[in-house]
Amino acid sequence: MDRMNRRKFLQAGTVLMAPNLGQSSPEGEKPNVLIIFSDQFRLDCLGANGNRIIKTPNLDRLASGAANFTNAYVQAAVCVPSRISYLTGRYAHSHKNRVNYTPCDPREVMMQRILSANGYETALVGKLHFYPPTAEHARSTGFDQVFLDDGVQSTDPYSDYVRWRKVHDPAPDASIDAPAKDIRKGQNPYRAAVPYEFTPTFWTGMQTVRLLREFGASHKPFFLFSSFFKPHSPYVVPSPYDAMYDGIEIPLPKAVTLEDIHKLPLPVQKQIGRSPAYDIDPTRLQWIYRSYYAAVSMVDHEVGFILDELERSGKAENTIIVFATDHGDQLGEHGMVGKNVLFEASVHVPMMVRFPNRVAPGNYSQMIEAVDVLPTLLDLCGLPVPENVQGRSFASLITGKSDHYTPRETVFCENIIPEVFAPPNRKGTKVYHPFVPGLGEDGILHPDAKMVRTKRWKLNYYPSCDGELYDLENDPGESRNLWTDPSCAEVVRTLKSAILDWLITADQNDQIAPRWLV
Repeated sequence: MDRMNRRKFLQAGTVLMAPNLGQSSPEGEKPNVLIIFSDQFRLDCLGANGNRIIKTPNLDRLASGAANFTNAYVQAAVCVPSRISYLTGRYAHSHKNRVNYTPCDPREVMMQRILSANGYETALVGKLHFYPPTAEHARSTGFDQVFLDDGVQSTDPYSDYVRWRKVHDPAPDASIDAPAKDIRKGQNPYRAAVPYEFTPTFWTGMQTVRLLREFGASHKPFFLFSSFFKPHSPYVVPSPYDAMYDGIEIPLPKAVTLEDIHKLPLPVQKQIGRSPAYDIDPTRLQWIYRSYYAAVSMVDHEVGFILDELERSGKAENTIIVFATDHGDQLGEHGMVGKNVLFEASVHVPMMVRFPNRVAPGNYSQMIEAVDVLPTLLDLCGLPVPENVQGRSFASLITGKSDHYTPRETVFCENIIPEVFAPPNRKGTKVYHPFVPGLGEDGILHPDAKMVRTKRWKLNYYPSCDGELYDLENDPGESRNLWTDPSCAEVVRTLKSAILDWLITADQNDQIAPRWLV
């Protein structure tokens, strides 16, 4: 669907459009907040971050006017726990949403609830990934308008995208994950059967633009969470994106052997075994990379429409834009695809914050955590930060007041390793690995892994299963585990103590009452 057809479609309306809320009385100069979220987006897959092959002109345009963080870390290497940490400013062990598609504690107050209570119109488009996966539940967390698509087949009954597609796609029953049937030898084996104009990526961008037009007619500030499923696997991409990187040899990760994997802690071995790529044919891995790059470029294309509409609406100068993701993708590094591990490819992510005339553009090398996003946005909006928020605002760092900012010396992450669910195996069979109290999960008694990273060192701790220690200054590829190296024993002790201190102190505002009440 070209731009003209898109415009006609938006003008015509859809069966899923919410009623116009009408214009409200002016709310002053509170800034709008637009979060453009992606799923499974690698740090190194942006032109702005030094990748000279990938085509991301619109995200690069955003980066040119933004604070672009080169050392941002998520607090969980899997979708739901990470997303909840972004929206609550709290660590996963505190908000307790540790596994995908499990309920979040209703006492947790999220970004959308805080902004709604302060006069913002709030809306979600795309992947939210909450449980239950319904629009009603999403609204209960603080979103006024919800246009939902989690991109998981089991949630299709709740998907606004699926309902839209049934009305507009001549072949609505074709799987969005299925490759085309007419792919010739030498062509991308991951070309999708579904045309681009009926994909979730197109739909998410279109609905985001429509909502920006609606908000442009309102005097109230808005918060819009625009959440793309891509570049998350499956790696299928529609034409013409499937051919965008044809003939280009993208550098592939260093090959590893099963012997290399067996040297890793047992939880990591088990996780790699669920999404193995150590024995993948290099030609197929090259096509996976080309398709992943194409999915990134596809999201970038929609980001261009979003940025253009924001400019057209006249709201751009007073809108904070955040670009972020919930985790990365190993893409063959360390012998696996996907995430759920604590390697850099999974936990070290892109992040940008743009606020014209307030945020100083440029690359920022300070280490920050995803939990820092909520308090930063509240600071930039002039709103108080709830006491139980565990992140630290970096607003002073990016607004020219860096002398008021104390850089982090450590960042933390945690994950259930191995995950309690495994993707379909090579025979297409789904495998569930339930956690059983007292027995653990898939032979791992304590699958709750913790990570701490300093400027130089990273330690991953697996209770009862030893750990990993990497010297990232001298081994950025995390290929030499120094956990048992006698010369690093003091480093291991120091970093394990840092994890202990973090776990003890993170919840003190929840647990220590300020005074007696009698």
